Amino acid sequence: MTDFSNHRGYSTMFKEEKMTLGLFFAIESYSGSVPEMNIEQQIKTAKMAESSGFSALFFRDVFLNVPSFGDVGHIYDPWVFMGYVMAHTSRIALATGSIVSTLRHPLHIAKAAASADRLSGQRLILGLATGDRPSEFSAFQTSIDTRSELFREALAVSRQVWKEDFPDISTERVNMSGGDLLPKPMLNDIPVLITGNSRQSLEWIARNGDGWLYYPQKVDQQARTIQTWRSLTEGFRPFSQSLYVDLSENPDEPPTPIHLGLRTGYRSLIDYLNALQEIGVNHVALNLKYGKRPAHEVVQEIGEFVVPHFSAH
Repeated sequence: MTDFSNHRGYSTMFKEEKMTLGLFFAIESYSGSVPEMNIEQQIKTAKMAESSGFSALFFRDVFLNVPSFGDVGHIYDPWVFMGYVMAHTSRIALATGSIVSTLRHPLHIAKAAASADRLSGQRLILGLATGDRPSEFSAFQTSIDTRSELFREALAVSRQVWKEDFPDISTERVNMSGGDLLPKPMLNDIPVLITGNSRQSLEWIARNGDGWLYYPQKVDQQARTIQTWRSLTEGFRPFSQSLYVDLSENPDEPPTPIHLGLRTGYRSLIDYLNALQEIGVNHVALNLKYGKRPAHEVVQEIGEFVVPHFSAH
């Protein structure tokens, strides 16, 4: 595995036995599937997050508005939107959570990621996923039953074209000979976070992922998941998770469950995040969709009171 200890994005987000915080776009609270996505406000909040010590901004890959799924993410194509955010920030890591590798050609993924790595000054963390929306697979005329194989192919092809000059590659979607992919990433590799199980065994994820991006669970259950992960990995391989947060105006409000997260005051949020850090979580990406307060106000409060306990390295 590549040593990413000097990679700007990786070293900002990850340190053994420590935890940092990130934010998912859209950085706003909204009901229904579609956020407002006022770009001026999104950039203003993202820049405030960077200056407050958040370590990462997360970009989602949602192709179609499927109302039954309930969320379209940040509407814009992740690579195009990342380029815009990249131009308005300077230090914060730019993470995909996650690129749907089964519905994008492996060479497109590899070139876009390598371009983002170069143009951002090595701030990209590449989360990859299989995708899970049947209507999107139908739209692309791709069998949802081939997800596991297409995912492995996308990762293998990307790593090969990043590392090798003029490689010969023959896979389901790639027949490459006599050509080379440019640009190459600065380290001839990019940190890849496997999302969920991606229809792979945990042993495969431990062998092939530079880290694991998982879903929130009860703390004791997450602790067991991390223990299993650590038993299968050699050296430090970070564990990350998402978390939906509805931050109360009352800093002392105790936590109550919401979908994939909690409603809480900031003092109990600190306690909860400390518990996650103690079991080995290295990064928590916050999603503010279900909040009741303006997201800019919430980011400011978390930045002032919570982030200093888990600030970017």
